[in-house]
Amino acid sequence: MAGSRRRWLSGTLTAGSILQPKAVAQAVFHPAWIPASVDPSVERLKRVRVIAGAVAAFGVYTFVQGKFDFTEVLQNMLTAAAVLLFITPATVGVMLFVWRRTGRIRQLRVPLFNSLKLLLLFIGMVVATVFLWQLSTSLGGIMLALLGLTALWLTGFLIYGAVQLSGNFFGSAAVHRCLPPLLATVTTWLMAIPDLVTGDLHGLSFTMGIVFILGAPVTVTAIAFLEMNRLRRRYGIRLGAHPATLPPLPAPSAYGPNAGFVPPQGNPYAPGAQYPYPPRQPYAPPNPYPPQQPYAPPNPYPAQHPYAPPNSNPNPYNQGNPYTQGNPYGS
Repeated sequence: MAGSRRRWLSGTLTAGSILQPKAVAQAVFHPAWIPASVDPSVERLKRVRVIAGAVAAFGVYTFVQGKFDFTEVLQNMLTAAAVLLFITPATVGVMLFVWRRTGRIRQLRVPLFNSLKLLLLFIGMVVATVFLWQLSTSLGGIMLALLGLTALWLTGFLIYGAVQLSGNFFGSAAVHRCLPPLLATVTTWLMAIPDLVTGDLHGLSFTMGIVFILGAPVTVTAIAFLEMNRLRRRYGIRLGAHPATLPPLPAPSAYGPNAGFVPPQGNPYAPGAQYPYPPRQPYAPPNPYPPQQPYAPPNPYPAQHPYAPPNSNPNPYNQGNPYTQGNPYGS
């Protein structure tokens, strides 16, 4: 059981981190078996979109409608969970039917079951949170405080979990890199279509209601198109290709594409065209005496002036006393 938790959780949870819903959501809803993103810029766009959508929804329910209808928020959570429960497996089933023409579906069994377990876990937590909120509002006293605190922790846990799932979409990236943008697009459009058909504009005017309803699916579709286009151009990953036939992705690096300056790889001091000068100590003074061979014999013929007459004594000022050697002009 401990080994199973280590394979699932992306981090180590301690007794102190249990009180932090963000840390628990990051460890649970971004498991260790989910591959790292190959385009961090797109992941940041997804998270910004999720946060902006939550702020827009909160503003509509609070300022436009004049009150925060908590019951309607809980109802929308259950509706979203039901849509995810049925639409996600159906969309994946359609893609499996497409992929079976070029590969075996049995090869995808393990990541498919892991993704399904993550989906069921999230939906189960949504249902439990809604049930606790409804139960806490119907009770009073000490039970209201206990259930309310638990429901509040679960709400924060789900919010951070939704931010994590916006990137991997229940771990479907482990099946195919193009599945997360496809599932996000299909889900948001299917959740917006009922509001368009029924004319439920959430208390907004016609123009603002259309913008509010279509804002999420249009934004998600644009980000999904950008992600799949980059996967196709940079890595050759296409949605209609079986995952087993796709080219291998490069190992994740801290210096991804368009992430800034990429330092030179390898040993910077290796000889070659990149570093033609050998390394030296930047603060060492230059050596005034060039290195010599310590065991070289002395030169028996020291250097003389090229026009000087041959002399056994090279020092011109050490010729001895001329008056003790005899008169050079003697008779």
